[in-house]
Amino acid sequence: MSMKFKSTKIIFALLFWVNGTLLAQGLFPRLGEQRVGTSAMTFLKIDLGARAAGMAGAFVPIANDATAMFWNPAGLVQINANQGIVSHIQWPVDIQYEYAGYVQQISHTFAIGVSVGFLYTEDMEITDEYHPNGTGEYFGYNDLFTAVSFSFRMTDRFSFGTSVKYVQENLADLRMNAVMLDFGTYYWTGFKSLRFAASLRNFGPNVRPGGTYLKRSTGGTELETNYADFSPPTNFTLGAAMEMYESEKHKMTLAFQMNHPMDNAETAVLGSEYTFHHNFALRSGYRFGFDESHWTFGAGTVIPIAGVKMKIDYAYADFGSLNMTQQFTIYFCF
Repeated sequence: MSMKFKSTKIIFALLFWVNGTLLAQGLFPRLGEQRVGTSAMTFLKIDLGARAAGMAGAFVPIANDATAMFWNPAGLVQINANQGIVSHIQWPVDIQYEYAGYVQQISHTFAIGVSVGFLYTEDMEITDEYHPNGTGEYFGYNDLFTAVSFSFRMTDRFSFGTSVKYVQENLADLRMNAVMLDFGTYYWTGFKSLRFAASLRNFGPNVRPGGTYLKRSTGGTELETNYADFSPPTNFTLGAAMEMYESEKHKMTLAFQMNHPMDNAETAVLGSEYTFHHNFALRSGYRFGFDESHWTFGAGTVIPIAGVKMKIDYAYADFGSLNMTQQFTIYFCF
């Protein structure tokens, strides 16, 4: 066994050990377990990009395509090309999610990107205790975000990025909106291709629906009351990635990531990507600490068309009792 492979195994074994030790000793507080289901706008937690989704979301330490705007904006300067992206997610219970974005490389040290995401369902019929089969009236539900992202290469090894996004959630006549921030860092260690990255996503104030409702007190009177507020789905992630093997024709990348969401318990994800001739890729990943959807799989290919390199990716995840999810993503590199 080569010294390179031994060193790689030791590094990733240490990451697994650190994650397990932090959880076991309570040094990484598991406060999220008491806050499950307490955040709003949770569509922001859905993995964007079929490449990342096929690797179980272990993408913060890779972040070298247009989905870096979602995962880690510090990675935008690593794309080394202008890139557009469109993606479609088929989520459980007939929920659809569309995503599009564009990244422009301004210089070797600065990149900017814009992105938009829209989640929606078909209108649903209203039911109540007197009309369990429907009242004949319908209501809608959808989520929307738009974002502007910036990435700066501070040195040849370190980059920093941030995103500013407007988020809106609509349920029937209720609407919530907020402005949130993402932050990311990316660091190449200089040891082989090992790099570390961290990101803080969906950081912002609590949100609440606009307007009021009538609340009946114990005395029978009705009081006009504001809706309760909820925290955004803030998530801190820390990860590492490295090429386990690389030659002229073959490349095998492994990424490990620890997630610390503010509305759930800590989790970890492991993702791998095998690339052949830089034109075909197979991906898989595993999620630790998730109740559903442990294994993920994906594939991708590159198709050059009239001077534009088009990448097509597909990802699949089994959500158990919620059935499967699929994601299709197309990139255009200029």
